[in-house]
This record gives sequence, C-alpha cells and structure tokens, in this order.
Amino acid sequence: MPHDPAVLEAVVKAYDVRGVTATHLTPALVHDLGVAAAEVLAAADRPFLIGRDMRPSSPALVDAFASGLTGQGVDVIDLGLASTDLVSYASGVLDAPAAMFTASHNPAAYNGIKLCRAGAVPVAIDTGLADLRDRVLAGVPDARPDAERGARTQRDLLGDFAAHVRSFVDVEVLRPVRVAVDAGNGMAGHVWPAVVEGLPIETTPLYFELDGTFPNHPANPLEPDNLRDLQAAVRDGGHALGLAFDGDADRVFAVDETGRSVASSLVGAVVADRLLRHHPGETVLHNLICSRVVPETIEAAGGTAVRTRVGHSFIKRRMAETGAIYAVEHSGHFYFRDHYRADSGLVAALVLLEAVAEADAPLSEVIAPYDRYPSSGEINLEVDDPGAAVDAVAAAFVGRGVADREDGLTVVVGDGWFNLRPSNTEPLLRLNVEGDDTAALERLRDEVRSHLDATS
Repeated sequence: MPHDPAVLEAVVKAYDVRGVTATHLTPALVHDLGVAAAEVLAAADRPFLIGRDMRPSSPALVDAFASGLTGQGVDVIDLGLASTDLVSYASGVLDAPAAMFTASHNPAAYNGIKLCRAGAVPVAIDTGLADLRDRVLAGVPDARPDAERGARTQRDLLGDFAAHVRSFVDVEVLRPVRVAVDAGNGMAGHVWPAVVEGLPIETTPLYFELDGTFPNHPANPLEPDNLRDLQAAVRDGGHALGLAFDGDADRVFAVDETGRSVASSLVGAVVADRLLRHHPGETVLHNLICSRVVPETIEAAGGTAVRTRVGHSFIKRRMAETGAIYAVEHSGHFYFRDHYRADSGLVAALVLLEAVAEADAPLSEVIAPYDRYPSSGEINLEVDDPGAAVDAVAAAFVGRGVADREDGLTVVVGDGWFNLRPSNTEPLLRLNVEGDDTAALERLRDEVRSHLDATS
C-alpha cells in the first residue's frame, strides 16, 4: 500500500525510526520497512534478529516487521523481551543484522526501531535508513510463495548476555555493595536481575515491573523530576549509590549516597580509568561536550584521548577507525570495544559498581578526585535562526580563544570552554559550558547568552 511521504520523512530520523504508533508508526508501515530491510540490511545466509521492549505496541510491530522479512525469504530469530545492549550483543556474537523495537525514553504513545547490520554495525540515515525510507516510498514487492518464505524461531540469550556483562569486571574479588536501581518500568527490570545474579550486590529495586505505560514516571533519567524517587530511596536506605536506566536500558545515570546527581562525564572518567588500568596505552574517545576531566583522566592513566563529534554513529565509526577500547558521551552513553563497539548501560553500571566496591566507600568519595570543574549542563535555547545565532557568537569570540566548528561551535578560553550546537529536529540551540570555577562558568555562560539575546 502507498505511504504518505510526509509520514515517512517524520519517522525515519538521523539514527533510528521513531513515531506515534496510532498515527505514524503503524503495523502496515512497519511491515513494509521489514520488506525493505530484507533488501537493504539482510545478510546472505544469516538470520535477522529482533528484540523488543515492554511497550504495549511492541508485539504487534515486531510481528509486522518479522512478516515483512520472512515474506522475502529471510529467516528471523525472535529474541523476545530485551534491552538494546542485549540486541547489540546478539548481533555481535551471532554476526547477524538486528532490529530493536523501542522508543527509549519517549512516552508510551511512541515506538521505534533501532537497526544494525551484522556485527552490531550501526545504521544511520546515511548508512541505510534513507535507503529503507526510499524503498518503502517506491513500493515494496509482494511476499514470496509460502515455500520460499523464511522461518521465524525463538531464542533466549539473556543468560549469555548477563555472563558477557559480568566479564567486564573481576567477579572473584568483587566486594559487597548496596545500590538502589530505578528501572522506570523499562527493560532494566528484566535484565538487571540476571546480570547481578550470584554477585555480592544488594539491589533495592524501584519500578522493575515491565509496564510500557510508565505508571510511575517517564523512563527518562535526564529529567530531574524522574530521579526523585531514586534519590529518596538512596538517602533513606543507606545505599552507596543509585542507578537509573532509560526505557531500553542502553543509558545509565548515577546519583551518589546523598541523592546528588552525578554527571555522566564523571562516570565516564571513572570507567575509563579502570579500563586503562587493565589495558594501558589504549585509545579512548570522548565527545566534544564531555568535561575536560575525561581527556585529562585518559592521558593521566596512560591512554590516548581522541575527541569526536556528538552522536553514536560518529563515535562507533571512530572507534572502528582508531581501535578505541572505550568511548564516553556526556548524555549517558558508554561504548565498549569488547561489546562490539556498541553502548551498554549495564556494562558501565557494573564497572562503576566495581569501583565503589573496591574503594569500600560511597560514590561521592569515588568520584571526588574527578569532580574538578563546574558545568552548566545542557541548556536548550529557543532562537529564530540557529545558524545565524551561532555565527554571531563565533564572531563575538574571534581572537579570544581556540575555536572550531567540528560540531556546532566550540570555543576554549583561558578559564573555560563552551559548545553551542543546533538541534537536529527543533529550532533550538544546545549550550554546554564548563569553567575552572563557578565564577568562570557563570561569566562565560552569561556572556554567550547575552550574545544570543542580541540576535533575537
């Protein structure tokens, strides 16, 4: 059936497919995306893997996508309920293309598809998503005769994945640690118990019941309101730290024993330090809005720090080019070479827990040596013309520091730095500022904002 080009343009995004299921991401459209995936992404003589989150719409969308694939002669392995990093693991270990049905942190009305080629190689708009969109727009072929259709089978890899995650720490010497974990009714509630089974980790679970209607709070730990229950549980229960996962559990965020949020750059620095202890001299990537403490930690630990743009497709590509063992994104994504260069909230969480256990101290003491620079966090600013606004700020800082345009505008001055990046989807600018001290941070932040105000 023909599809509205405007709908396809709306749901096929830079890194995944995502939309409201009642109006845009319908089973009929998803079926045809499955047909197109058989041509664009399927690998000869290899099955196509499919996992899903707990959203009410996920089973029907998985059925539609699988039908599209099998109708073109492609075998499908249904992984069932899964986190995104479990599906990445499956794609890597089975060397097969995969689809994860999730809308991550979006509300219940949404769903989506994260796609990768065999070996967990990511698929973005310029590496396959545009081709899928265009093939659906052109009209997909009918299903083959029954005798030529592919088969759909089930496979449970949760136990194998849990063992894989545990391989990133020394379980033989892991000491007891108490942690509160907020799954947000998302997939961490399914995978976390399997990962920590048999380990001396005492978990206080919050919202582990799988419920894609998100009855307690949205599965988006970036929003401070969504951390309040975790913060209270950590403080009241005497835990060493708390962990919060997004809906598909590929991102993790931490709070210390007082309930204070810990910047992902600091978590990333701790993990980098530990990995480089065991793998000295390796390369570690960090995106350009990470705190300066990340490259400083990498270099101090004997590693090579390489700066990269924001965005998982850029990071995974650079990991492949450089052989990097690890990569940090300030947005809570942590990528591991031994996890097929994919991101894993579960791996990062377990390595962080190992650091806390080894120190026999709460999280605030573990991160204290890394917590050197105050930062603004990401500030979203509405502007009429994002490109012109960035140009105006760049002109105002000419001759005052080192500037580059690798991803938006980054300017390093004597006592701090800032990055100003246009949003891919909204008329917004995203501002991140860091200073040597609070006064420097506030001065630089306020100056950038004053230049932006002058353009509106």
